[in-house]
Amino acid sequence: MKTISPLSFMPILTSNVWGGHRLPEFVGVPAPHADPIGEAWMLSDVDGNLSVVADGPHAGRTLRDLIAENPAAIFGANVPPDGRFPLLFKFLDARQELSVQVHPSDEQAARLKGPGHRGKTEAWVILDADPVTSRVYAGFRAGMTAERFREAMAEGTVPDTLHNFTPKAGDCVFLEAGTVHAVGANILLFEVQQTSDITYRLFDWNRVDAKTGQPRQLHIRDGLECANFAAGPCEPVTPRRVGDRDRLVDCRYFTLDHLNGDTPVSVGAAGECRVVVCLQGTGRIGDTPLRAGSVVLLPAALGEVKVVPADKLRVLEIAIGAPCSST
Repeated sequence: MKTISPLSFMPILTSNVWGGHRLPEFVGVPAPHADPIGEAWMLSDVDGNLSVVADGPHAGRTLRDLIAENPAAIFGANVPPDGRFPLLFKFLDARQELSVQVHPSDEQAARLKGPGHRGKTEAWVILDADPVTSRVYAGFRAGMTAERFREAMAEGTVPDTLHNFTPKAGDCVFLEAGTVHAVGANILLFEVQQTSDITYRLFDWNRVDAKTGQPRQLHIRDGLECANFAAGPCEPVTPRRVGDRDRLVDCRYFTLDHLNGDTPVSVGAAGECRVVVCLQGTGRIGDTPLRAGSVVLLPAALGEVKVVPADKLRVLEIAIGAPCSST
């Protein structure tokens, strides 16, 4: 990786039965078809969905190629043991409710899927929600037990077992692995998660897939094994002021900060890999333009750079946690 610069990638759009039609315009690409699109993967090292650099000197190359060529340039001293980018960044547009689901921890993923599989701890930042119809389901109601939850699955009343609230733009929801959850209807959000595609569906709102005429598969045994009944309700996080930013999440896998204003601000750090996500406004990082929907990787070798707003700008900065084994 001879040229060190901010890296932007081509969005990967996926159709989903619950999706809407806002994402292509939001991330700045043409809609590939008329079907609903639920997800835009903006930075991915997931097999089968590898992010490709959109422009600049590395245009056309995958993130995995760049890591293989010079992992220290991307990660600094904190190169993951498996050499893969440890986080996945995406936007979601939920016109309907997503399934009630749960993700495993690293240890559970390795036991259930085999060595090399990561678990999935994640965080959401709500970008838009309907004050009447939108709900977020996050964690069990107080006192919920595995036995009572099994009864609710048999009765089709799973949502009644979950803590829920009306989200608003700006809310951040942190979901540790094991938290049973669902995104409700009419919500646009940003998600950062561990690089993992392991999802166990426990309830799908009694829907039938229009293409197959069948309900989607549920994963009751593995899902119940991963569900953390001791965690209880999960509320939006309370931001903590750290210097010029609001710290939303600080966990072993990533930190998530929110920056808001119309004056230049520093992002990135020498020897650390960071990712900047633009939620609102326009501006630039060096020669790289920023607009709502932009996701920009700042390689460790790039160091500290300035975000220069053209108007009032809201961005997230995500730092990768210390590497850990995925075995």
